[in-house]
Amino acid sequence: MISKGNLLISEPYLGDDNFERTVILICEHNEEGTIGFVLNKPTIITLDSVVPDIPQCQEALFVGGPVQQDSLHFIYRNKEYMDGSMEIAENLYWGGDYEQLIALINNKEFNPEDFRFFLGYSGWAEGQLADEMSKNSWIVGNADVNDWFGIPPEELWRNLLKGMGGKYKMYSNYPIDPRLN
Repeated sequence: MISKGNLLISEPYLGDDNFERTVILICEHNEEGTIGFVLNKPTIITLDSVVPDIPQCQEALFVGGPVQQDSLHFIYRNKEYMDGSMEIAENLYWGGDYEQLIALINNKEFNPEDFRFFLGYSGWAEGQLADEMSKNSWIVGNADVNDWFGIPPEELWRNLLKGMGGKYKMYSNYPIDPRLN
């Protein structure tokens, strides 16, 4: 059963370039569909290059997914939430008041280690993710926000699988292209 706050970890041979070796945080899951963000695909684009109101914030943007890559989203961990945020899990929120975010950044009340910014998102229509799950395209994980927020993005997929043990630990060592072994 998938719910918001879960992590979707792609199986080693998913066969979709958008989601190869990805970890997706599920932010919304209901009868209408699912929305999430890829946690481990940083870009070379920085926040200050797309938001002129914060000229000194050079946080890397992540590819949130293939849908609406011209939209900016953010998640953050904190005991307090910004106006308009949606709680994903305990101390983990999605979005919020844009002006409040700008003020936090400009007033140096912003801890970049607690935020991730995304261009676009990952989305599934009603029944689409269930179909992919039936084909074993995804592994559902339940890692605590503090377990994955501090892991370097390039190590996240592998570390989460290793931490799950058993066959998942084996998956973490699968080569990207077994023909090259």
